[in-house]
Amino acid sequence: MSIIYFLIGCSVLLALAFLSAFFWAQRSGQNDDLYTPSVRILLDDEQEAVEDK
Repeated sequence: MSIIYFLIGCSVLLALAFLSAFFWAQRSGQNDDLYTPSVRILLDDEQEAVEDK
């Protein structure tokens, strides 16, 4: 029975760690721009033509 209390405690600590990592990612601005990455694949990159003479 004591192992269940230990496992519940470990799962609560793990959940708190993931929750704090989520809030840290939100504060650091990780999800500020959600539009540009989805459109970036559609845009052509201008590549300089290198002419070998």
